[in-house]
Amino acid sequence: MKAMGKIKEGQEAPDFELPDQAGAPVRLSSFQGRKVVLYFYPKANTPGCTTQACGIRDHEIDYESAGAVVLGVSPDPVKAVKKFYEKQHLNFELLADEDHEVCEAYGVWVEKSMYGKTYMGAQRSTFVIDEAGIVRKVIKKANPETHDEEVLGILGAMDAPAA
Repeated sequence: MKAMGKIKEGQEAPDFELPDQAGAPVRLSSFQGRKVVLYFYPKANTPGCTTQACGIRDHEIDYESAGAVVLGVSPDPVKAVKKFYEKQHLNFELLADEDHEVCEAYGVWVEKSMYGKTYMGAQRSTFVIDEAGIVRKVIKKANPETHDEEVLGILGAMDAPAA
């Protein structure tokens, strides 16, 4: 089992390339010079993941004002990610990590339990990455209800002048 917390604040974010909802390759390093909100979610079209994704969609202007691009990653196949993207009218990239390689690299591929059964899955987590590709904040077990408020607060603090 991969332990959560593999990626620490102040560390360079591991680069990766994954297909987006249309199957086109997206590379993290192509966003160098911009803040990136990289969030991992367990499964497309489930209640918590829908709440979280729609919150991001509805705060599009706030993320743009903060100069941040949002990337959502799940272990779903491209087809499921595309269906979720279209059904919820999302306005940011969703990436398919079907072999969960990126989830593992970020330490969010963990053992989970539901109805007495254990299985491996993606833990809902967010990594806020600065313009230089450094992880500035790790939110473990992100709450779908308060995700945007928390992330936008972090982005705002990154822009605040040092006292």
